[in-house]
Amino acid sequence: MSLRIGVDTGGTFTDVCAYDEATGRIHVRKVSSTPDDPGRAIVRGLGELLDQIGGREMAEVGYFAHGTTVGTNALLTGRGVRTGLITTRGFRDLLELGRGRRPDMYDAQADKPNPFVPRDLRMEVTERVRHDGRVEVPLDPDEVREAVRALKAQEVASVAVCLLYAYVRPDHERAIGEIIRDEMPEAHVSLSSEVLPEFREFERLSTVVTNAYVGPVVADYLARLRSTLAASGLRCEPHVTQSNGGVIPFVTAERLPVRLVLSGPSTGVVGAAAICSAAGFGDIITFDMGGTSSDVSLVQHGEPKVTAGLEIDGRPVRSPMLDIHTVGAGGGSIAWIDSGGHLRVGPASAGAFPGPACYGHGDEATVTDANVVLRVLNPEYLLNGQLKIDHAASYRAVARLAERLGLSVPDTAQGIIDVVTANMARAIRVISVHRGYDPRDYALVPFGGAGPLHAARLAAELGCTTVVVPETPGAQSALGLLMTDVRSDFLRTRRVAVHQDTIDQLSEVLDELTASATAWFDSEDIDPARRSITRGVDMRYRGQNYELGVPLPDGPVTEDTVRRLRADFQDAHDRVYGYQLPEESIEAVTFRAQAVGAVSRAGIVRSAPGGGTPADAVTARRQVYLKETGAPADCPVYDRGRLEVGHRVTGPAVIEQMDSTTLLLPGDTCEVDDLRNLIIRTQGS
Repeated sequence: MSLRIGVDTGGTFTDVCAYDEATGRIHVRKVSSTPDDPGRAIVRGLGELLDQIGGREMAEVGYFAHGTTVGTNALLTGRGVRTGLITTRGFRDLLELGRGRRPDMYDAQADKPNPFVPRDLRMEVTERVRHDGRVEVPLDPDEVREAVRALKAQEVASVAVCLLYAYVRPDHERAIGEIIRDEMPEAHVSLSSEVLPEFREFERLSTVVTNAYVGPVVADYLARLRSTLAASGLRCEPHVTQSNGGVIPFVTAERLPVRLVLSGPSTGVVGAAAICSAAGFGDIITFDMGGTSSDVSLVQHGEPKVTAGLEIDGRPVRSPMLDIHTVGAGGGSIAWIDSGGHLRVGPASAGAFPGPACYGHGDEATVTDANVVLRVLNPEYLLNGQLKIDHAASYRAVARLAERLGLSVPDTAQGIIDVVTANMARAIRVISVHRGYDPRDYALVPFGGAGPLHAARLAAELGCTTVVVPETPGAQSALGLLMTDVRSDFLRTRRVAVHQDTIDQLSEVLDELTASATAWFDSEDIDPARRSITRGVDMRYRGQNYELGVPLPDGPVTEDTVRRLRADFQDAHDRVYGYQLPEESIEAVTFRAQAVGAVSRAGIVRSAPGGGTPADAVTARRQVYLKETGAPADCPVYDRGRLEVGHRVTGPAVIEQMDSTTLLLPGDTCEVDDLRNLIIRTQGS
């Protein structure tokens, strides 16, 4: 078995990537997504790819990994299951009360999102655990059984359990879980002490409810796909990527679907970090622009930034995940005119169907149509001829907007590009400038089908002087699945002052996490030689309400460890907030450990300089409208597959490949490095 397969399902296309361990070659296939059942596109893409590389058999696949947006889409569209909640008496309404903050401070009419569990499906039980784990009021099993039967009568498919201070003492939640499984064996059960053993009641409640709400949807999807793949001849255990950038087996993911919220975009970041580190670019900003959205993330010293959670549609979800910010700006984002007569782009998308007007089904102008009108994109076909393009349909769609705006069609198309570029730049500033990082110090790494097309202008907007385009940018997330490891996160909340006298307390919590990680390694049957554990601590000045994550050095906790922790926290606080308080007491709040099981990865292969000249790769010349020249420019069109290591190209130019298109602006220079990346130096370099 020499084939390793990675599959990424997007809103418009499903990317299938195969790494042949015998030859070291990577093969890519793109097919239209099937939103009603993503598994259909996966099976179709797999079949086409296996045929493409010589009629290989599914039984030859030794590793299969998948990135999915099924859980995220269920959250955003409100298509989860009927969910019930059991909580401590007196806390029934916490799901709506939240933190008492308005969604928008300056909008008195703003509404909070509707809770996933309506009030009549929230059951209270008498019990009380104190903050130190002491049981003040024992749990009444008969009352719990009565509440569970009431939920069963209401035909709920999933039950979330969240009790006060369950992260300190989970006994009561576990007892309730057993009663639910006894009374409702068919129901999906989510316990907050298992999903998120962390303090902050509202965030823990929101997270466990989210897990329960999408749990059956994700579990059913993964179970169906696992069955379909097995019927197609797949013999290996399929894996799915998590928000933290690692993969876990399907059967494990079915228990904790909340960890798949950023399943789709996370592996693209992991793969880009590995490729760019090998190319000598440890500090990068990744920019994944697909058909529906753009996902951006910051990587420092080759390591993606990690966050403890995010908000989805106003609902907090706490789970270890890569720090990825998403904006509704993709190739399929629809351009429209607001009530004030201003041009807007997104977040609505034409999706896979009907898609952009140029695909032959839709009639609304999208970002893709704007690029077709400007002839930056091939006006006849994409995907090496697999997808025919209707240039006239794009022109008509953009012309309707142009008439309303009183602009020419090219100026309107360029306006669409400018608006979407501004949207993407704003997203990147959220994960860089707003957190104390200067984007000018980072290389921009575009991928996704549309990323390289917009990278040069986005780099100019941000002041980035270097752009690194990977060899297969359109399938980077699928390729990233073949470069990521098996991993799981463990955490404990325990407030401990950080100083020389608390070394034993710090060590005790960390030892507990290490034991949990080791047990997980054993349960997943991971080779001891491939195991590693990375630790970190969320810290704050005593009295603060929010923490900053600080990595913890390897080895036992010593006086030197404590000094380093304190210094690193002070530096992080200064970077984020602009000041330090050296005399203030510092405390650790939540301890974290990430267990990583290294897997055999797709190799990063270096190539020797090739022969010929860049002129040999020119396949055509095209009149491309560029605002930088104020008129159509005669641009050479290069076939990226014919560009060899060491070749240099000067803009303006267009570089085409099966899965993406790269635009070079006037003054930009591009060189192919020995990893076959395009290293673009912008005109501001």
